[in-house]
Amino acid sequence: MNRILLPALLILTACGTPQENCIHAANRDARVVDQLIAETEANLARGYAVETVVKLKQDWVDCTRLPTEEKPNPKPKMCLEDVPFEVTQPVALDLNAERAKLTSLRQQQARQYAQSQTMVAQCQAQFPE
Repeated sequence: MNRILLPALLILTACGTPQENCIHAANRDARVVDQLIAETEANLARGYAVETVVKLKQDWVDCTRLPTEEKPNPKPKMCLEDVPFEVTQPVALDLNAERAKLTSLRQQQARQYAQSQTMVAQCQAQFPE
């Protein structure tokens, strides 16, 4: 699904005005901090973290050779191969350290907000609409 969303997002970003693109860039770090705060709050609410791990499983896949001049219609062939898949698993964490991280992130969020407001004002001055 991310493979579809990323190109669409890039197309939409390319369609923005210079001011919109500048403001989007100015708020990038603030959005990252906001996401980290949401993740940390969710970890505290659950009491543990969740991580995504890539594992392998064997599955049958089509490994038919590509057509060539000698063999324009190759015989279909299936092979057993390792196929990656994602699973989520709980991870223990130090709740006190997670609370301290949340406090630090909220302080960073306040700094980022002030900085992004300044940068947005500069974008609006540089690229008036």
